[in-house]
Amino acid sequence: MENREQFFDFAAAVGLTKHLGGAEATDELVQLCHIGDGAQVLDVGCGAGVTPVYLAKRHGCRVVGVDISEGMIERSRERAAREGAADTTEFRVADAQDLPFEDGLFDAVITESVTAFPEDKQKAVDEYARVTKPGGYVGLNESTWLKVPPPPEMVAWASQDLGASVKPLTSAEWVGLLEGAGLSDVIARISDINVRDEARGILRRYGLGGMLRVMGRTVSLYARNPAYRSFVKGVRQDGVAPENLDEYFGYGLYVGRK
Repeated sequence: MENREQFFDFAAAVGLTKHLGGAEATDELVQLCHIGDGAQVLDVGCGAGVTPVYLAKRHGCRVVGVDISEGMIERSRERAAREGAADTTEFRVADAQDLPFEDGLFDAVITESVTAFPEDKQKAVDEYARVTKPGGYVGLNESTWLKVPPPPEMVAWASQDLGASVKPLTSAEWVGLLEGAGLSDVIARISDINVRDEARGILRRYGLGGMLRVMGRTVSLYARNPAYRSFVKGVRQDGVAPENLDEYFGYGLYVGRK
């Protein structure tokens, strides 16, 4: 992987984004953030639009999804139109550290495997809190070091699997970011990961039809793009999970109230 932009360009091209814990983690985050019918929700780093469309259809929300990648926003709009959620979702390009919204606009702001990327994580979380209504919730699903310091092979695997610029934090550090943004009643729920469960979670999240579309785009991109072939080769060589992965690495759901 040459850089962060290339990683997201490839992910947008095939229409696949992921977060730890899969659909079950999304459902738990929805519950912790008290997201229900009629809620105004912001999904920061919405990727290919799976969560915004799911929230709009399953929970009756009005959802705005933002992502730093124009390609991801295009995929999100395509998904919303295909699944009949175009009227209840909106997508736009935006940076998590500089959200283009007025103060106190959303009932809940959520992120899934996003806030580990920005260099200034406190600035990003401050932005989430700023655009949340008083009494509303900020909820993060983020990669978490369960033990520190992690061994070099664990850091290398995380960089390969999650993105070269990703920087997981400890649970205490994630909680500190929410508290630093002035949020209260902070909840932290930590889980380890199982690589096979994560793979099954991707299938459940996208469905068979969605995965077939992803596979078709992947084959096409592999055939015509030498840079992508090099990227895939690197994943095959370096992407094998360390044996003691679950001892050091997991994810956490972190929720605070404004």
